[in-house]
Amino acid sequence: MALDRMKVPYAESGMRIGLFGGSFNPAHEGHRLVALQCLKRLQLDRVWILVSPGNPLKDHTDLDSLDRRLEQTIKVMDDPRLQVTAFEAPLRFTYTSQTIAYLRETHPGVHFVWIMGADSLMSFDHWENWETIAASVPMAIYARPGSALRATRSPAATALAEARIPEDEATTLASRPAPAWVYLRGVMSTASSTAIRQARARTAATQ
Repeated sequence: MALDRMKVPYAESGMRIGLFGGSFNPAHEGHRLVALQCLKRLQLDRVWILVSPGNPLKDHTDLDSLDRRLEQTIKVMDDPRLQVTAFEAPLRFTYTSQTIAYLRETHPGVHFVWIMGADSLMSFDHWENWETIAASVPMAIYARPGSALRATRSPAATALAEARIPEDEATTLASRPAPAWVYLRGVMSTASSTAIRQARARTAATQ
């Protein structure tokens, strides 16, 4: 594994950086689509793809090694503006709240935006210190097939309703003080990490 992938990517004061975290088990075209759409619609300078050691809310039984997930994610995110990193691992961060607190402390002049899919918003109220996360950085929620209504009516979305901004003001999100969030509708992919893993398992079982 390249050592530079275990370090925080470079960022200058004033830059607008999207943070797109996940286990990426595996990364697929849908993840890339979300990253590129947010890059464009939020007018970000970069999106950091944070390949996590493992999501505490998910079963790790079929979790690929960090090395393999990182290598595969680098191949999928084939764009210089999408910077793939696993810096959370050597820092032993388990929760998103730890990552965000660290980045805000070490990069005080950078405008960070947390990016997640609508399916993650539905369970966001179960995340460790989720209210602290929402109060720390603006958030962009990208639509997922079949998730729109449930996501925007989820417990977290309801609790943060007053902080939601209109979609046509998405370009202002990175400059807004938290809490602030936007729900982005647009091009969607039906690709699913779960479905990919299940297909691989079926193929392996027949060989």
